[in-house]
Amino acid sequence: MDSISLKMPVTIKAKLTEKLRKRISDDLSQKLNQVTMELQQLDIEEKRVIQEQAQGNLQALQAIRQHFGAERQQREMFKADTEQKLADIAKLALGAEIVQGQLERQVEVKVGDDFHAMMNVEVLIEDGKVIAIRS
Repeated sequence: MDSISLKMPVTIKAKLTEKLRKRISDDLSQKLNQVTMELQQLDIEEKRVIQEQAQGNLQALQAIRQHFGAERQQREMFKADTEQKLADIAKLALGAEIVQGQLERQVEVKVGDDFHAMMNVEVLIEDGKVIAIRS
């Protein structure tokens, strides 16, 4: 056997433009608004459940508070991470390359091919158009 077909990763990068910065910022702001609403709803739900269980035992109340505390902490961590991403995107210079994700491509590998060159392929996009393919 002299060759084999393999799936190889391709890194997708985007060149930061004002249009992309606005799209990313809008998306992050929307996520922040959503998690803020979820936190408010969580507080309301916690108070409602605690009132319903007011006659219940202490262990049940403690379990309820622990559950809502864990949910709140998870959302607070997400909120802090999203706020940091929003600050980071605002600081990036126009033209910076941002990793958008990874896809796979089908490659025919032959004896003697440079395997490392095949592994490190990336596609650079600017405003939705491919502007470079690098290996």
